[in-house]
Amino acid sequence: MAKFYITTAIDYPSGSPHLGHAYEKICTDIIARWKRLKGDDVFFLTGTDEHGQKIQKKAEEAGKTPKQYVDQTVKKFQELCKKLNISNDRFIRTTDKDHEKVAQELLQTVYDKGDIYKGEYEGLYCTDCETYYLEKDLNGNKCPIHDKKVENVKEESYFFKMSKYQDKFLKHLEKNQDFIRPESKRNEIINRIKEGVRDLSVSRTSFNWGVPVPFDKKHVQYVWFDALSNYISGIDYPNGKNFKKYWPADIHVIGKDIVWHHTMIWCSMLLSAGIDLPKMVFVHGFINLKGEKLSKAKGIIVDPIELTNKYGSDALKYYLIKNVPFGDDGDFSEEALISSVNNELANDLGNLVSRSLAMTEKYYGGKVPKGKNELNFDIKRIETLLDNLELTQGLSEIWKLVNELNKYVNDKKPWEVENKDNIIYTILDNMRIISILLSPFLPETIEKINCQLGIKTGKLKETKPNLLKPGTKTIKGEILFKKHE
Repeated sequence: MAKFYITTAIDYPSGSPHLGHAYEKICTDIIARWKRLKGDDVFFLTGTDEHGQKIQKKAEEAGKTPKQYVDQTVKKFQELCKKLNISNDRFIRTTDKDHEKVAQELLQTVYDKGDIYKGEYEGLYCTDCETYYLEKDLNGNKCPIHDKKVENVKEESYFFKMSKYQDKFLKHLEKNQDFIRPESKRNEIINRIKEGVRDLSVSRTSFNWGVPVPFDKKHVQYVWFDALSNYISGIDYPNGKNFKKYWPADIHVIGKDIVWHHTMIWCSMLLSAGIDLPKMVFVHGFINLKGEKLSKAKGIIVDPIELTNKYGSDALKYYLIKNVPFGDDGDFSEEALISSVNNELANDLGNLVSRSLAMTEKYYGGKVPKGKNELNFDIKRIETLLDNLELTQGLSEIWKLVNELNKYVNDKKPWEVENKDNIIYTILDNMRIISILLSPFLPETIEKINCQLGIKTGKLKETKPNLLKPGTKTIKGEILFKKHE
């Protein structure tokens, strides 16, 4: 059994989650479920990044301590995971004691290596994304991500000798073509490294809501040594059985605004500490609303919990994967979401299940007839696409099977023929096969379908024909998807 360790970026709980947070979790969850379907031993980590100046300011404005503030806001991100039926194995918080211990141990290891020194930092700083920018990277005097005015900040700081690792990491990128995907993001990072890498400020004295620097208690860790170490603290670094079993991570799934942090910064930290590098960083795009990126800071928000309550989590998952190819940007439209529910989900899939089980009830008393599967689905292309993280294309290929089975029903017209054993068996057996393939994308719906088919969701190896046992009792249940105006 192969091991597979996958992570999302950890969310910053300075406000409520938006659709971009949901999209990242949905994509990562589909990959994790697909790997489990193949029989892999999967560990899936998500969570929240809870320290920093921005949280401290938000807490002060709300009249709370930072811990009280994050305890309240984190609940919304945990609720999002629950509403979306995300199958994560751990939800890590950077205020967890075991995480804070690892963040300190990692920084101490790098310090003991001689890769940390004290200095003074002055630079143009965006509090919202906790990043320093060069003047050439700004939009006027505004952050390119949040479109907010940057501040000129000057303070004592410890620095990490990140520049020491630029050549080593560049060689790693050149040797491992798939380390950063898509390729366009890999090329961006390579070009940026070739421009020259500066050492990284890793501590602050201007605020105190953070993990203390172990070798100087006047300083707290600046976000990246704290936040990025969640990927190893979440699996019990350094001596826990999960760390030994699952590290290195197979995929870090992240948004395109934090690629530098998860490649050059994170990998330099790991190289300094003598820890193996992850195998891949996959960069997804942004979800836009009328062409503008969803952003808490800008107030451009679509509430994924509200959408899930209204349309169901599987409907939202289907729509997003269909319309936002993994690695590209996409645009959200509630009208298009409703169209997906009414047409593909309710008509194509829902009606197929409903009429098939109705015919089984009418002609066979709700029992699977003895017959032979007359269709031979070739799923090799689906496997190849999903193994290559082409989620949209993989879903599209599965949907072709749904449409092929609908065509088979319409062409064969079982209601008009006397001997319909093979026809009904073919329909039910292929619904079973399709349910296996769709289970990573529509887990709640597939559970309902399998309950009506009288079976449990199978593994990928069970997508062979003729495995549905004749005599299995079926139940015609309620409709799977309600249509919306």
